[in-house]
Amino acid sequence: MFAIIETGGKQYKVNEGDIIFIEKLDVAEGENVTFDKVLAVSADNGLKVGAPTVEGAKVSAKVLRNGKAKKIYVLKYKSKKNEKKKIGHRQPYTKVQIAAIEA
Repeated sequence: MFAIIETGGKQYKVNEGDIIFIEKLDVAEGENVTFDKVLAVSADNGLKVGAPTVEGAKVSAKVLRNGKAKKIYVLKYKSKKNEKKKIGHRQPYTKVQIAAIEA
């Protein structure tokens, strides 16, 4: 059984027990979070696709960690102008483990 959820402007295909990295949520570590925007659910009786979401479907997950990803560097450069700028960025994330899919 799998579900497709939407959070942080992105869509994720999840199974029970999966660990995923999503856009940062304002939830403390160890707490539970529920995703109500379920776009599709696959069960034993087939695939249910919502328009736009599946009615009554929820995915519950446990927050394992809040953190930041590895640093990436962006280098802006203009040739013949002696202009360089090096910028670093660390994207914040929330690591969650999918506990249950309720269809």
